[in-house]
Amino acid sequence: MLARARLLLLGSLLALLVGCASWGGDDWREPEVHLVEVETVKARLLEQEFVLHLRVDNPNDSRLFIRNLAYSIRLNDLLLVQDETSIWRSVGAHARRTFKITARTNLWQHLKPLAKLLRSGQPLHYTLQGDLATGLLIHRDLHLSRSGEIIPGDNNPE
Repeated sequence: MLARARLLLLGSLLALLVGCASWGGDDWREPEVHLVEVETVKARLLEQEFVLHLRVDNPNDSRLFIRNLAYSIRLNDLLLVQDETSIWRSVGAHARRTFKITARTNLWQHLKPLAKLLRSGQPLHYTLQGDLATGLLIHRDLHLSRSGEIIPGDNNPE
């Protein structure tokens, strides 16, 4: 009886290992994450609230499950937002889906450096860094890195 249980356990472990090895095949392609839009919700003195529109393109034959997003937003060298949010959504096979993430910040603490940057007239460099945690049983992280410039006095990023 004990020998059969050991044999069954060993067989199950080998089957799991074969399943894991076949999952990491060459046909899996990295999904693409795009920052589509930044929408201003509130722009008060002590708190600013934005909605980040992220689009995920899944080029694979299987559904992509997204659990959470850890992200940070910088303006030049100033860290404006660093947060983590739970999403729990999925993107179908060969599909795309847009997610809305709420970002809150307090620019009051950065008022002097921001005023100095705006007075200089130089373009402001922004950076969005993020990690999307995906998968239910087997996890893969997708890395998001977007950057660009904002010209003071102009509301359109380049």
